[in-house]
Amino acid sequence: MALRLYNTLTRTKEVFTPLTGEVRMYVCGVTVYDLAHVGHARSALVFDVIRRWLMYSGYRVKFVKNFTDVDDKIIKRAQEEGVSPAELAERHIEEYQRDTKALGVLPADVEPKATDHISQMIALIKRLIAAGFAYEIDGDVYFEVRRFPRYGRLSGKNLDELLAGARVEVDERKRDPRDFALWKSAKPGEPSWESPWGPGRPGWHIECSAMSMEYLGESFDIHGGGEDLIFPHHECEIAQSETATGKPFVRYWMHNAFVNMGAEKMSKSLGNILTIKKLVNRHHPEAVRLYLLGTHYRHPLEFSEERLHDEAQALKGLRALVEWVVDRDREYGHSDLLELRPDGGLSSTFDVLSENDPLRQEKADLQTRFEQAMDDDFNTPAALGVLFDLKRELQRYNHSEMRNARHFALGVAKLVQLSQVLGLELRPMASLAVPSHLGRQIRMLVEQRDAARSRKDWKEADRLREELRTMGVTVEDTPAGSRWRWEPARQ
Repeated sequence: MALRLYNTLTRTKEVFTPLTGEVRMYVCGVTVYDLAHVGHARSALVFDVIRRWLMYSGYRVKFVKNFTDVDDKIIKRAQEEGVSPAELAERHIEEYQRDTKALGVLPADVEPKATDHISQMIALIKRLIAAGFAYEIDGDVYFEVRRFPRYGRLSGKNLDELLAGARVEVDERKRDPRDFALWKSAKPGEPSWESPWGPGRPGWHIECSAMSMEYLGESFDIHGGGEDLIFPHHECEIAQSETATGKPFVRYWMHNAFVNMGAEKMSKSLGNILTIKKLVNRHHPEAVRLYLLGTHYRHPLEFSEERLHDEAQALKGLRALVEWVVDRDREYGHSDLLELRPDGGLSSTFDVLSENDPLRQEKADLQTRFEQAMDDDFNTPAALGVLFDLKRELQRYNHSEMRNARHFALGVAKLVQLSQVLGLELRPMASLAVPSHLGRQIRMLVEQRDAARSRKDWKEADRLREELRTMGVTVEDTPAGSRWRWEPARQ
């Protein structure tokens, strides 16, 4: 099955065909005047998974995601805090990177800042003026919207019905109220740069055209962002880019839907913002990831603390299988299937196959279903459903008389592989960090407790649990067997 994705421009699902052997992908990042919120988290996760799936599918991917670090909101917030706009922006860039790293989002190949690309923006504006699509008035430069008849095609808006673009105050000097700013003349107390039209700073829309073309070329494959960017931002990008180059700007436009807080869209003006920082302090980051990927990226998501708690329990079920295998791999010396990396994640090998593995066909069928779901416009809810089907099949097998530890481990390795495509590492608990001599003693006591439980000697089982507790070990009984966690701080 070929990958098909929904193109906002054509409003249809299309077979994905990259322009070259490398997929070139640009996603509009955040305007860094405040902490990132759960809506930003959703966008970051959506395009992280899209990138991961393209790589899993064998594509080379060049991924660019920018930071808007000069903007009216940044200037206003910096004045309120008594710091420079540059200082405020840099602080929030670092916060955003920490927040998205906590969610397992891979850093982009290039993360350009607008203020580092002023010369590219000026060069692009000069091209637009020379081509007759832009004009200058008293140090301000505007794009003349009526010169681009296709304006409105992305958003489905009629040119005659459009008002001035967002972030732009109506200016009587403009030829048309719909014309948008490419360059803004300097105002007292604001950051500015020299230009052919005098000191000033770029308009919002020109930033992404200049930065995307700098790193991906004048035409590239995928441009993405939140659906609030369709108009005016992405509409303006198309107009200014295609008039400057005479080429199609982007082949596929992709947009994720909003996160709503109850019946309302999340908005700073409504005071219903939930930051990523608060979110990951309340919930396991991978549970947050499970939750946000549990709704298709083009559908609105109603935020729910209750559902997040449910996802945390679901995550425990997946990790329980992984921990069972890793603990026994370490004990019996065949840790080639699941290994703990230095960064705390898992590495897996999948080329170890067994002809008599009773789970082999089941795993192959589930992998096919997983791949079909992801090839159908990145249907992460369906893909997650496959992961939990595999989990249930593994639990059933692990409780059957035909259970083979090696075959079970191979099944869990496949679960890990597919989970990592969605950015779920399924990191084991702290039990994996226990010193080897102590680990042997702990495992012996856990096995003795399991034996006591199997013969219904609850008094002995409780005694052994207490002995383990004094060593800093918490034991949890799960459908996949006993799971233990070493917490040295408790010793």
